[in-house]
Amino acid sequence: MPSRKRSQIEDETVTIAHISDLHAGSSYFIPNLLSQTVEEINRINPQVVVVTGDLTDGGFRQEYKTAKTFLDMIKCENKVIIPGNHDSRNVGYIHFEELFGLRNNILKIPGVTIVGLDSSEPDLDNGRIGRERYRWLEEHFSSTDGIKILALHHHLLPVPGTGRERNMVYDAGDMLQVLVQAGVDLVLSGHKHVPHVWQLEDLVFVTAGTTASMRLRGKTKPCYNVIMLEKRRMRIYRKYPFAGQDLIVDLVLGEKRQCKWDRVKTELGVTSDK
Repeated sequence: MPSRKRSQIEDETVTIAHISDLHAGSSYFIPNLLSQTVEEINRINPQVVVVTGDLTDGGFRQEYKTAKTFLDMIKCENKVIIPGNHDSRNVGYIHFEELFGLRNNILKIPGVTIVGLDSSEPDLDNGRIGRERYRWLEEHFSSTDGIKILALHHHLLPVPGTGRERNMVYDAGDMLQVLVQAGVDLVLSGHKHVPHVWQLEDLVFVTAGTTASMRLRGKTKPCYNVIMLEKRRMRIYRKYPFAGQDLIVDLVLGEKRQCKWDRVKTELGVTSDK
């Protein structure tokens, strides 16, 4: 296992809002949920907003325009927006590029590097990265200090509660090796509409639920994530539009430990979600 430098940011807290799976145009799409999410994010005033795909349901231009109307209302200059499998249906990636820009993009702010990666394939539900992009990823991550974050739509690790595993990244094993070698700290994804957190090696994998759709599994609720990075500490909150939040991760980079809300509440002496 190659050695890695422990990542950290220098001074002020960096806040990242992570939303996913809007599915504009779907019969399950609830505009009021997305409006509330936008309002809450604007109150939080994060430095970065990350959107991990499935902005649309069928990749049609009007669906993209609806999604863009809402995302443009988020008052944040730094946005990382990538397509999902639904966005690449019906040649929808053409509309994505016209309205949102590059499907693979890089954002650097003091102390944090975020690489947004398009894992979708036209008209297919599965994901793929491909060997041709491994070196590109390694170069961008290895040449930077601070917190390193990868954002993609498809999950690299199976998500509990989603039935028979399918439609994940075909070359997930090779990608995991690339991320470990490049010293990546955090992987953000969506796709399954089931929020979850995995810890593997020194990586934390955070899957967002859907924030604007009622296409839900079991008792999951519409939600999104808020990530707070302060020096070598990472806290991740799962926020529910109209309905508060849970602290799901509280860890020190290099001494990583995954926490559920009840455990964190006891350890930190927290008595409320506020």
